[in-house]
Amino acid sequence: MSLDVKIYQKENSISLKKQLKACFKDVKGSLFLAKQLAKRDIKAQYRQSFLGIAWLFITPIVTSLVWILLSATGTVKLTDTGMPYPLYVFTGTLIWSIIVEAINTPMQVTNASKSIMSKINFPKEGLLLSGIYKMLFNSTVKILLLVVFLMIYRVGFHVSMLVFPFVLLGAVLFGTALGLLITPIGMLYSDINKIVALGLRFLMYATPVVYIIPKEGIMKTIMEFNPITPIVLTARDVLVGFEPQYLSYFLIVIGISVPLLIAGLLLYRFSIPIIVERISG
Repeated sequence: MSLDVKIYQKENSISLKKQLKACFKDVKGSLFLAKQLAKRDIKAQYRQSFLGIAWLFITPIVTSLVWILLSATGTVKLTDTGMPYPLYVFTGTLIWSIIVEAINTPMQVTNASKSIMSKINFPKEGLLLSGIYKMLFNSTVKILLLVVFLMIYRVGFHVSMLVFPFVLLGAVLFGTALGLLITPIGMLYSDINKIVALGLRFLMYATPVVYIIPKEGIMKTIMEFNPITPIVLTARDVLVGFEPQYLSYFLIVIGISVPLLIAGLLLYRFSIPIIVERISG
């Protein structure tokens, strides 16, 4: 088997086009490696857990039950959502959990592989792909539970449901792009992990996950400008057969996410080897 020969030499300028081409080449070349890493991590993750794969269900279910209980007891008064509230809150928390996982995945897989990267030279894009594979696996399991909820509340088949996988991929695209931009600085400073976690907790309440957008006030403005809002609302609308009210904003967010993803990939490619060398030293 022939091996690639690389010649390292000083260059006065960096060709972004050349680097982007090399990046996509490494992504393609690391597909098998990423798949093997993902299989290993998924098996190890659930082998060491008593409840195993059930943890994928527990978080969105528990979060949903808390808000359902608060609403049922009158502790929190919520505006009519236009659908059964348990279905509303569960779809919201499930989609939210997928977006949060997409944001956290690049930093998590990179942090977990610092020791390997310092010893073995391999395409770092393979780590990102392995994280995406795991995320898609987890999302698929969650969607199966979502189908059960739709059946319980007798939501019939709608043609718009066929759009849901594309909306979900858009959510993963947005989250991954954001996660890639955060990862380099998160590798250097552990405070970033805490800031991101805290920020996402606040952002959940500024997103129509468990309640609808208010008709007036500062929260209405914040929630309408929040880029995650159109993702959650569009995903929920196509699931239950409503006309997507934020479809244009959703397309704008996804359109912006594409160049952000490319910029994140290039930033990751340039910075991670330097950061790993600095940490190892």
